[in-house]
Amino acid sequence: MGSRALDRYYAVLDGSSRPRYLITGDTRMDVQLSGPIQSLWDAHDHALRDTDTCGAATLLELKGEIARRMLSRCSMCERRCEANRASGEVGHCGVLQARVSSEFLHTGEEPDLVPSHTIFFAGCTFDCVFCQNWDISTNPKSGRHVQPRTLARTIEQRFLGGSLSQPVRNVNWVGGDPTPNIAYILEVLGECTASAPQVWNSNMYLSEESMKLLDGVVDLYLTDFKYGNDGCAVRLSNVPDYMRVVTRNHSLARMQAEMIIRHLVLPGHVECCTRPVLSWIASNLRDVKVNVMAQYRPEHRAKEFPEISRRLIASEYEEATRIASDLGLETVD
Repeated sequence: MGSRALDRYYAVLDGSSRPRYLITGDTRMDVQLSGPIQSLWDAHDHALRDTDTCGAATLLELKGEIARRMLSRCSMCERRCEANRASGEVGHCGVLQARVSSEFLHTGEEPDLVPSHTIFFAGCTFDCVFCQNWDISTNPKSGRHVQPRTLARTIEQRFLGGSLSQPVRNVNWVGGDPTPNIAYILEVLGECTASAPQVWNSNMYLSEESMKLLDGVVDLYLTDFKYGNDGCAVRLSNVPDYMRVVTRNHSLARMQAEMIIRHLVLPGHVECCTRPVLSWIASNLRDVKVNVMAQYRPEHRAKEFPEISRRLIASEYEEATRIASDLGLETVD
């Protein structure tokens, strides 16, 4: 693999390309936003294929309307709990109104991304027993709701106020997980004019409908590919059908945008998880960067699970990086 993995991302940074959400916000459509949901999806899918359209509504507005409709029978993630979040019914993630736990300039992300304007949401679609952000992922009522226009102005100010030596590079939507908050995020972007690449920092357990809504919005997927089999996913994160959903969404994401894939090496899971994850990436994706991570520490409820109740040992991480090298993957420095 060569340097093509993040070509378009860098083109947005140097001003030779525009962020996708701004292009989508300029794509006009002849559609009635009050129409039935299937007509909205039909118009949406047509616009993704043919952007030479005109009309009163924009594709970004259409995406936002579809996302708001989805809240009445929530299918944002593949759990498809169908909670009526619009009427106050809580689903698996516990998220009702989007709540921002923190937003700040993050310098601890991958070198290509920093400094990154990270926006952390409360709540998550997973129940990881080793979650390092468990204080916000397990508490969807933490943080505070920020009006979409207010957050849009904050994003714009971040980008206007970045220092010349190290300007802010992107908006990084994270959590918990950002998936339950897609409708809110689209509303924020509808109010925003910053020429900022949009980074989707997620466990990638989205529904196909949610992936379609992100098409034309996300510039770079910063994904978390945790497990190499369904058994470990169920046991450690209470996530069914993990491999089918997450591999599907990685394939869809790569068709839409560029990608950095994170794989956190878990103690005792090199053969059952690390090897199959990295092998799948090598066999199915091209021009992606992979971050093989050694930052695991036994947080939250990890002490209840013997094999992950300790830190990673050096030989496990060395084996993980050797696997990545043998497979020819382009790894993050």
